[in-house]
Parts: sequence; structure tokens; C-alpha cells
Amino acid sequence: MKILVVEDEKKVASFIKRGLEEEGFTVEVAYDGEEGLKMGQDDSFNLILMDLMLPGKDGLEVVRDLREKDVRTPVLCLTAKDKVDDIVSGLDSGSDDYLTKPFAFAELLARVRALVRRGTSERGAELTFADLRLDPVSHKVWRGESEIDLTTKEYALLEYMMRNPNQTLTRSMIAEHVWDYTFDSFTNIIDVYVNYLRKKIDRDFDKKLIHTVRGVGYVLKED
Repeated sequence: MKILVVEDEKKVASFIKRGLEEEGFTVEVAYDGEEGLKMGQDDSFNLILMDLMLPGKDGLEVVRDLREKDVRTPVLCLTAKDKVDDIVSGLDSGSDDYLTKPFAFAELLARVRALVRRGTSERGAELTFADLRLDPVSHKVWRGESEIDLTTKEYALLEYMMRNPNQTLTRSMIAEHVWDYTFDSFTNIIDVYVNYLRKKIDRDFDKKLIHTVRGVGYVLKED
């Protein structure tokens, strides 16, 4: 498995590189945003660890540029910012997970392994529920004849719900499967993203598909 670390603090980059190599990963390092963008377009990487505070081009901009170039390599953002708005901004840029500094290496390793597993898993055939369709290959979603534009995390949340229709999904289940990690403080983020998704999937349609199970979580079902 090959990982790209984009981190301008050389001591931090060296610490991450050494730790991951001891776990059997092959690691390359970029020390600024421009270099990270150039190296990140190499599809041989299984994962990108992206610091957000980078010289030249910041990490969020790099992630957005990679996604616009249709680079689908999973991205784990590393940053000292831990407010909900900062986390949402990171995920909306197209990143797959978010880890605040300082962090324990064991936590970083757990997230790395989870994202690598997800990135190498088979994506499978098109999913359908009621008049909702999701194509795991193209990452496109339709409600009836209307294509719906989703962010990376909104898409991941909907895919999880469509793979588990008519089942109540707790916030802990969603955190574990969509964010690949059980992280209690993510519950607020989950509510934020369900609301985002509900506005796009249900707001303009008579039949509502995403329902709240009070005090428990959410369920994808027909009325």
C-alpha cells in the first residue's frame, strides 16, 4: 500500500512517514500544496494524508483541485482546527475523513487502515430505492429523472443508507461506516449532513424518503 503525506512541517512529516513505514506502508512526502497537487494525481497512491495549513496552496484547495481532476484517492485531512464548521469545510472539499492535531499515532493508523480498506473494496452495481438511484462507479445520484449533485460525504452517507434501507441507523453506526471510525463528537456532524442530504433528496419531492427516528437515528424508507 502506497501513501502520500502532504505536510510542510518536516518533523511531523518524518514522524508520520517513519511510523507508517514501520507498519508496512510505502510513503512519499510533499512539503507544499503545489507539490502535493502534482504528486496526488498519481493514481498509484492508495491514500493521501493532507495537512490543511500549507504554503502556496492550502490543503482544502488541493483537495478540491484533485476532485475536479476526477482523482478519487481517499483523503484524510490533518489540521489543528476542530470546530464543526471547519470539519464540514474539510469534508465538503472532497476529503473522506478529518483528524485534528495533536493526535495519537494509533488513532491515525486506525483511520488510515479504514480508508485504505474502503478505497480498495469493490464498488458494485447500481443501487435503487423507490425512485432513487445511485451509481457507485460514477458516483452519480438521481431522484426520478433529476440528477442530484452531492458532496463526497453526502454521497457516502446516502450510499450507506441505500445499502441498508428500512433499517434504523444509529448515529454510532453512521459514524463507524461513513466516517470509518467511532467518534462521539461526530454525532453533531452527522445531524448536519443528514439535513444537507434531506434538502437535496426530499425537499422538492412529495414522497419523503429520509426519516428521523427520534432519539435513535435515521432510516431510509417509503411512507
